Amino acid sequence: MSKAFVTAIIVGAGSSVRMGQDKIFFTLLDNSVLSYALKPFEESNYIDEIIVVCKDEFKEKALDIIKKNNVSKFSKFATGGKTRQQSVFSGVKEANSRTEYFAIHDAARALITKAEIDKCILDSFKFGSSALGVPTKDTIKVLNDKGFVIKTPSRSNLYCIQTPQVFRKPIYLKAMENALSQGKDYTDDCQLIESLGEKVHIVKGEYTNLKITTPDDVFIFESILKSREVKV
Repeated sequence: MSKAFVTAIIVGAGSSVRMGQDKIFFTLLDNSVLSYALKPFEESNYIDEIIVVCKDEFKEKALDIIKKNNVSKFSKFATGGKTRQQSVFSGVKEANSRTEYFAIHDAARALITKAEIDKCILDSFKFGSSALGVPTKDTIKVLNDKGFVIKTPSRSNLYCIQTPQVFRKPIYLKAMENALSQGKDYTDDCQLIESLGEKVHIVKGEYTNLKITTPDDVFIFESILKSREVKV
């Protein structure tokens, strides 16, 4: 049983231009990206409700996947917006009145595991705002507007941020209201929280928690799924 009521917001309303089709329905080993993304949230002991954010025209197709995979924690759909922030806000507004934490996840990160979800949620219970991330493997260069390197930050403090990102409801709602009042539109929910001067604690995740973006990613995703012997 969870210590608090946690609502998962699964965001799958992107344009998917680089995939050539809506990525949440892309097939990986005979199952959809959406089905793989939903399964570990359904299995998590800390998730009480699942809201799926997608385009209106895809809700029926998504519902078929939800029913096929017996996602009992599914509560309702929310309509995707023009930007990621708008889509997340749409999902947040549909959350149960009992919700105490939001676990926001990109549906395109179909390789997320129950263990990663649980670890991030437990961390948020302690710190209020938490997100999965992994240390960057590459050297990062900061360039000027002419393309010349002006700085090489130390890799020791650089992380690639993933989802889920989990936030205590009051903090998130305050950040949401702040962004709306200022006309800001953030691509990352951590940045939304940071705009209030709040701190986000990073939980070390797995390098396999990838985001499917182009058809070239399919081989990598299917290879990882085969190694896990996943059956959805």
